[in-house]
Amino acid sequence: MKPKAVVIGPPGSGKTTVGRLLAERLGVDFRDTDHDVEAVAGKPIGEIFVDDGEERFRALERAAVQEALTAHDGVLALGGGSVLDPGTQADLAEVPVVYLEVGLSDAVKRVGLASARPLLVLNPRSQFRKLMEERRPIYEGLATIRVATDEREPADIVDEIVKGLS
Repeated sequence: MKPKAVVIGPPGSGKTTVGRLLAERLGVDFRDTDHDVEAVAGKPIGEIFVDDGEERFRALERAAVQEALTAHDGVLALGGGSVLDPGTQADLAEVPVVYLEVGLSDAVKRVGLASARPLLVLNPRSQFRKLMEERRPIYEGLATIRVATDEREPADIVDEIVKGLS
């Protein structure tokens, strides 16, 4: 069992919003590994980072991604940093990967700078820029479909993804 599509991208790219719409369009279930991690830990991701540390979060995230990639046949959204794991990168070679590209200004508008995102706590704009620059080559390398999301409606993005999956 493999997902019909795996949606990746930085925070604010629209992975959950677009992923849900894509699943609906394809007539399949939607799953978000961030929600899986929170369910296993029994607390929000921000609290996992504070209480248990990033290393523990990444271990939970890796386990969630592995399980979802083998047990879910719908649309799967991954947490923005999950692609940093070499095992996840290798696993994604087996499935269609949709990279939602987003510019810094659009991402900041969507995420907000006062959010509870743990990696953006100190100097959020600078941290966000750094995060995007570090991860962009990984996202691009994993993608079988790349879709720009800036100033676009989710339904239009889904239209483009569906065409790319055909």
